[in-house]
Amino acid sequence: RGTINIVNGTPIHERSRNIDNRRSLGHWEGDLVSGTKNSHIATLVDRKSRYTIILRLRGKDSVSVNQALTDKFLSLPSELRKSLTWDRGMELARHLEFTVSTGVKVYFCDPQSPWQRGTNENTNGLIRQYFPKKTCLAQYTQHELDLVAAQLNNRPRKTLKFKTPKEIIERGVALTD
Repeated sequence: RGTINIVNGTPIHERSRNIDNRRSLGHWEGDLVSGTKNSHIATLVDRKSRYTIILRLRGKDSVSVNQALTDKFLSLPSELRKSLTWDRGMELARHLEFTVSTGVKVYFCDPQSPWQRGTNENTNGLIRQYFPKKTCLAQYTQHELDLVAAQLNNRPRKTLKFKTPKEIIERGVALTD
């Protein structure tokens, strides 16, 4: 997968401790999951709640990815739109446009450092239980991807004291209403 030197990208080392310590909702990790026949989905995971969003993509080019991410983030409550941490893939070359459109600050991991988005990497492993490698991801509708995300978001997690990601995010959003 191609990586580039992201122009004007903010390095992950400039993220605040609040993001690193998972103290608040709205700080997301993201990545692409690729399938056969040049098919791709974007995965987003909230660092605190582990709430997962899976997005169908038309392509992995920066225009398609930027549009899908922008549309999704603008549909979220404002308190869930704080930051996004991504790798250095060329699909996020339009990160400045994304930030201007959404108000979401983007941080970039160091090259070849997927562990810096460990929550997302673990979630991608869970997603692969539904969509194994060598699966054409283009065959799935957004509705089908949403159903998989709902299953993950309703799965109790040990790290959340056996609460579900959905419970954590709904409680957090309700507290800010």
